[in-house]
Amino acid sequence: MKKVLLMSMLGLSILANAQTNNDLLIGSKNPENVVNFGLGYDLKMFSSLKQINKKNVKQLVPVWSSSVSNEMGEHSQPTVFDGVMYVVNGNWTFAFDLETGRQIWRTPVQYERAALRVAGGGALMRGPATIYSGKLFRQSVDDHLMALDMKTGKEIWKTKFADWKDGTKGVIAPMIANGVLISGMGGSDTTARGFIEGYDPETGKQLWRTYTIPAPGEPGSETWPTKNRPDAWKYGGGSTWQYANYDPQLDLIYIGTGNAEPYNPEYRDGTDGLYTSSILALRPKTGEMVWFYQYVPNDSYDFDSTAESILADVKINGEDRKILINAHKNGFLYVLDRTNGKLLSAKPYVKVNWASEIDLKTGRPVLTDILSRAMSGETVDVYPSRGTNAVLNAYNPKKNLMYINAWNQARVMKYVKAEFNLGSDYTGVQSGYKTPAGEPLGFFKAVEPLSGKVVWSAPVTDMFNSAGVLATDGDLLFTGKLTGEFIALDQDSGKQLWQYKTGSGINAPPITYSYKGRQYVAILSGIGGSNPKRFAGDKVPTGGSVTVFALPLKN
Repeated sequence: MKKVLLMSMLGLSILANAQTNNDLLIGSKNPENVVNFGLGYDLKMFSSLKQINKKNVKQLVPVWSSSVSNEMGEHSQPTVFDGVMYVVNGNWTFAFDLETGRQIWRTPVQYERAALRVAGGGALMRGPATIYSGKLFRQSVDDHLMALDMKTGKEIWKTKFADWKDGTKGVIAPMIANGVLISGMGGSDTTARGFIEGYDPETGKQLWRTYTIPAPGEPGSETWPTKNRPDAWKYGGGSTWQYANYDPQLDLIYIGTGNAEPYNPEYRDGTDGLYTSSILALRPKTGEMVWFYQYVPNDSYDFDSTAESILADVKINGEDRKILINAHKNGFLYVLDRTNGKLLSAKPYVKVNWASEIDLKTGRPVLTDILSRAMSGETVDVYPSRGTNAVLNAYNPKKNLMYINAWNQARVMKYVKAEFNLGSDYTGVQSGYKTPAGEPLGFFKAVEPLSGKVVWSAPVTDMFNSAGVLATDGDLLFTGKLTGEFIALDQDSGKQLWQYKTGSGINAPPITYSYKGRQYVAILSGIGGSNPKRFAGDKVPTGGSVTVFALPLKN
């Protein structure tokens, strides 16, 4: 049993009660709790709170801040329930008094330190602290899924779901859908074969596992080579390292899958490689795949398709449609019918040169000569290196606008021999990055999902941004910078209205909630992970913290 550090002298009675399916279904409609990543199963990152607004945001001040004892990076989103804030990172799990910031308990994560070799960027944790039925669920980097008691932080059960030596890693926060604990895995840059699983949250018993790469004879296996490299499917990527959506009416979870491995398509005979770089719609009780859509067949660019989607209900040509919106790393903004996976729209939101368009009839990209030139041995500039960098973007349903933290950068790529070493990097590519001279590093953008119309675009000039975006009914956008500034933007123009300098870089998505009639905004700060460190270098110090902001109390 791991050591649990308690502050028993607090005598607090606000520790969380058992959470129910109803709490999860309500989501952001109850502004006093933040129990879902993205503020709801739909991951819109939109809050109806507007006590903090454009007129008074300059008065925003920190209320409390606490260290989270970590130097490997803060990528998660705080969870708020019944007067308690829960924070997870790769090394710790915390419970804080929501009003004062006093630590109620903290529990260290016990893991094999050798697993950090596979993790690359460190012991990260993407997503929130998942809570349900009095338990808090999380992963550890060495491939364990565990449940902690929400009141004490003590371990209730722990299950090993894979062997990190094969190239997998535990970096995703699980989610609850229809009473099932849904859990994914990382590893698309190594020799892993992707999967997603369902567990009994009470016992930790595995209920099902769905692989993202089919074995020979299974549906989709015909898209993997069988002659020259018959075992390519065993090490083909397709990890599920970011969060899923859930539609309770359709009883479907939507999870994106990672890139194919190696990037060099020679090792896959240039095949499509299902179900890598796809979105999968699964039944949470069984793992049955109801439909899929492959964004990038034969993903040879490290585009992935893991970035979280947004669920919305809109009118299209006078008809009510249930849609799924994805600001893809490949530079296109996709809109799908989430009942069946049919492609409705795909428009570029950044500079794109690897494809001229997405064919709406076939759903496939119309390729330029970039791939063929790379396969002939040429070093090529691929736009974008990433349209947006593994962050939660926001959608305001009242304005029907997406707010995207976009990058303006090329990947300089050359295919090379892929060295197979079980559990290690398996990419088959040499690469670097460059930004066009004299141009911004990126943009904050407001985009209409279906038309692709850019309503406004605000340049980013000092450093690439990797933080999530939060939209509120106060006409504000909250986000952060790798240089450490937590900022508020005007939702109608992108103009910066306020900032607060935190102690490290910001990679995480912010939250907002109401407590005793007062609106708060919270953010985790702490640079970490391979991409943020690559672009920030030594300019930004490490060190994790959580900071909560509010308007000053009136006398």
